[in-house]
Amino acid sequence: MNVSLHADRIHPFTSQSPASIRAVEYVNSRAFLKLSRRIRRRCGISMKMEELALTEDSTRNPGISPAYRNPDFRKANPTVLDAQAKVCTGPTQTKPLTYPQAAHVLHTILKSAKGELKGDYEVSKAQLGAFFAGMTIRANAFPEATQWSEGERHAMHTFWPELVRVLPRDVLFIADPEGSIMGASSSVGPHYTGQDTREMRLVGALREVLAGGHLGYEEVNGVLKDVLLRSTDNESTGVSESLLSAFLIGQRMNRETNRELKAYCLAFDDEFGNAPNSMKYGAGPPPVADVKSLTHYGEPYDGNTRFFRSTLFVAAVRSCYGESCLLHGVDWMPPKGGVTEEQMLQYMGANTHLTTLQAKQLIEDDNVGFAYVSLREARPSLYSLIGLREHIKKRPPLATSEKVQQFVRARGKEAIVAGFYHEGYEEPLLMLMRRRGIHAGLVVKGEEGALSMTTRLRSSNSSKGLPVNYCSGFRSSVCPAAFDIDGVSRESFNFEVNAEDYGIEPTDTPRTDRSVAKNIKLGISALQGEKGPAYDRIVLNAGMVDHLLGCDGAEDISSALDRAREAIDSGQALNRILNYIKISHKV
Repeated sequence: MNVSLHADRIHPFTSQSPASIRAVEYVNSRAFLKLSRRIRRRCGISMKMEELALTEDSTRNPGISPAYRNPDFRKANPTVLDAQAKVCTGPTQTKPLTYPQAAHVLHTILKSAKGELKGDYEVSKAQLGAFFAGMTIRANAFPEATQWSEGERHAMHTFWPELVRVLPRDVLFIADPEGSIMGASSSVGPHYTGQDTREMRLVGALREVLAGGHLGYEEVNGVLKDVLLRSTDNESTGVSESLLSAFLIGQRMNRETNRELKAYCLAFDDEFGNAPNSMKYGAGPPPVADVKSLTHYGEPYDGNTRFFRSTLFVAAVRSCYGESCLLHGVDWMPPKGGVTEEQMLQYMGANTHLTTLQAKQLIEDDNVGFAYVSLREARPSLYSLIGLREHIKKRPPLATSEKVQQFVRARGKEAIVAGFYHEGYEEPLLMLMRRRGIHAGLVVKGEEGALSMTTRLRSSNSSKGLPVNYCSGFRSSVCPAAFDIDGVSRESFNFEVNAEDYGIEPTDTPRTDRSVAKNIKLGISALQGEKGPAYDRIVLNAGMVDHLLGCDGAEDISSALDRAREAIDSGQALNRILNYIKISHKV
C-alpha cells in the first residue's frame, strides 16, 4: 500500500475541522521507513534549500507560516493598526502621535464611519474599541510623557465635532466614558449602559478599566464567563466587539494584577471543546493520563518569525525516557503570525484535530509519550477570538494566561514550562503555575520570547533587563522549610544558562524566517543525529528542563544532557515523531 503525506490532510486555510480525514494504514516497518523518507523529501532535507522555492509572498504555500492565517478573517485597516501599535501599549512604551499622524488616523476613522471606506480599508469595530480605549487610558492614567501630545490634542479638537455625529454609541462611550475628555459635545459616555445584561456588566467593568483602575478576581471572572462562555458554536459573543476589544487591551495597558491574571487563567477551566455541547459552561473535567510525569509546554501562541522553534522535537526526546509532554497552541495567531507546533505537525501529515481524550491516549502510549492539543478543540470560545485579536494589534492578557493551561492532567507529577519576553511577567506566570497546584514550574526567557534556550553567546550589546536564557522557577523539595502556603513543599531558583559551561560549542541560532519547512528540516535532521546548532539546542533544552524541574535521573546536568543525546543518537526520538504522525490518525 502506498504511504504518503496526503495533501488533503493539511488544512491550514480554515479554522474548521475537515469533514473527513482519510486514514492511512501503516502495514509494516518498511512502509514506516518510507514515511520517514517522504518527510525528509517534503521538508527538503535531501534537497538544496533554493529548490524549496518558499517565497514570503506565497501566502497559499503551507511551507510558510502566513499560509495558515484563516482567509475568512477580515484584514484590519493598516493606518489605524499602525497607530494602535504606538498608543495601545504600556505607560512607558507608548509613543504619542504627532499632529500629522493623529490627523491622518482620525480622518481615516471619520471616512470609515461615513461609509466611504470599504472592504479591508474599513476600520473595524474592534479597531475602534482598541484605539479609543488606548487614547482614553492615556488621558486618564498615564504619566505625562506618554499622555496625549499637543499634536494629538489639536487633531482631536479638529475632528471630534464630526466624529461625535457618526461614531456608534459604544465607541463614543469608550472615547469619553465620563464626559471629561472631549468637552460638552460628548454626553453619551456618562449615561451609556450597553444593549443587554451582558453588556451592562461589561460596561460597568470597562468604566473602571478606562479610568486606569483594576478589577477583582470575581469581577473579571464574571465578565469573561458572561461574554465568552455563554456563546454557542458558529455564533458571535453577542456583545459589541468595540467594548470587548477595549476591555481586553485596556486591562493589558493598565498592567494586569495577579488577581486579574488569575481570572483570565481559570475562567475557562470548565469549558471542554471535545465534550457534547462543549461550548456550554460546565461540560466536564479534563482527562487524566496514567503517567508518572507530565510536562505542559506553554509556548507563545503567535509562534516564531525568525529563529528555530525546537519544542516539538524536545518533547519527542524527553518522551523517550518517561518524561511525558503535552504541547498546546493554535494554527496561527497574531500579532507575529509565526511558525507554530500545529503548523509543523500539519505539514508533516499528523492529525491536529485531536480531542483532549485522544491526546491522553497518545501520552499514555509507550511508543509516543507526548501529544499536541489545539486551542480550537480545547477552548473553542478562546479560539474564536483570533480574528478579533488581530484587530486589537497588541497582546491581550490572554496571551499570558493561555500559556498556563492543563488540558490533560496526570496521575503522577505535573510541571509547566512557559516562555516570556517582557521583564516583570516572570513572577505572574509562576504565580499562575503555583495556583495550578503543580509540582514544578519554569519560565524561560528564550529568543523571541519563546521558551527555548539558545546555545549562542550573550552579545556584549544585548538589551537591558534579563538576559536570554534566564530561567526562574520552583520544584519539589524535601526541605521542611520550603513548604508553600498551599502545603506543598517547593524550592525556588533563578538561573542563567550558559551552554558553554556544559561543553556545548557556542553557535548562532539557526534562522527559519517564517518557514515551516525549514524549521522541520532542522528538527528532523537533528533527530537523525546530524550534529550542529539545532541538535545542540534540542539537547540543551531537553537536559536543562529535566534538571531544573527536578526530574528523576537529571540531578547532574551533564548526565541529563547525555541522556538527551542518547535518545537522539539511538533513533528513538525520531521514531517518536513518526509514531505520533501514524497513531494520531488511529486514536
